[in-house]
Amino acid sequence: MNKEAMELGISTFGEVTPDGLSGNAINAHLRMQELIAEAKLADEVGLDVFALGEHHRPDYVISAPEVALAAIAAVTKHIKLSSSVTVLSSADPVRTYQNFATLDLVSNGRAEIMAGRGSFIESFPLFGYHLNEYDELFTEKLDMLLQIIKEEKISWKGQFRAPLHNQGIYPRTLQDQLPVWIAVGGTPASAVRAGTLNLPMTVAMLGGKPAQFVPFIELFRNAAEKAGHNVELLQLAANGHMYIAEDAEQAADEFWPTYSKMMNRIGKERGWQPITREQYEYMRLPDGPLFVGSPQQIVDKILYVHGLFKNTRFLAQTIAGDIPHEKLLRSIELFGKEVAPAVRSATA
Repeated sequence: MNKEAMELGISTFGEVTPDGLSGNAINAHLRMQELIAEAKLADEVGLDVFALGEHHRPDYVISAPEVALAAIAAVTKHIKLSSSVTVLSSADPVRTYQNFATLDLVSNGRAEIMAGRGSFIESFPLFGYHLNEYDELFTEKLDMLLQIIKEEKISWKGQFRAPLHNQGIYPRTLQDQLPVWIAVGGTPASAVRAGTLNLPMTVAMLGGKPAQFVPFIELFRNAAEKAGHNVELLQLAANGHMYIAEDAEQAADEFWPTYSKMMNRIGKERGWQPITREQYEYMRLPDGPLFVGSPQQIVDKILYVHGLFKNTRFLAQTIAGDIPHEKLLRSIELFGKEVAPAVRSATA
């Protein structure tokens, strides 16, 4: 694996209380300003990545990560700026590349794309695609995006968009090649695809215990090796929900109302049973998927996951809701100032 210290970053979907209006979106405006402040702080405390997820729902404010990240680029200096994710299945690869290339130029070469199929389905009817072509859309569009990244002018023909004949796509990035990560939730075919293509992969540990993902990660690395790639250079990220306070019980009590409200809102749509405090505490255990506790507990859990995965990056997914914004900022500050140095020292 990569022998450099693990990269550490923040990922967020930009949760917001819906305004329910055609204009005068006060909540959305406030939440966007908060996200910019969160990214600025993450940069100041030395975190490596800030990532925004694309959604097309009233309870999330980010439908265009590239635009929000460009605003963040103007107030940050070093932090890498990524989507988490770009729903590539329902996007146009040409426009996606152009948007992120523009972000790359604005940010002095800090742009990344994290491409995924998305855990919500709103973008498919919104942009005129059919869910029964879910995987075929992603496969074709990823292929096209990777070709665009490698070549200034491309000729391309597929099933879901008009062909291109020696067409130039501009602007080009400051980076030699725009990094593309594949975000996965646990589908074996997705891990095999990422490994075969030699693309870095992000695993979202939002449900099961981290140990359950070990065979999945082995699939990823075995596919890369089988395709002739150098597995030692293959990058892997783990992603989990995080909230830190000075005291473990304080963290647990402050995060629970926001976490349970979010999980039960999504769960109602998907037919899940309401989450209980007992289940929440079980997920907070040292081998569980929730990174909620004191700084030392978070250090220990990130290193536990690293022992399982040998991952080169960890993204802490934050959730806004009932938690006062100053406490969310404090969580990010603790992550950057106390957790990150300890994790980097242990993994370098």
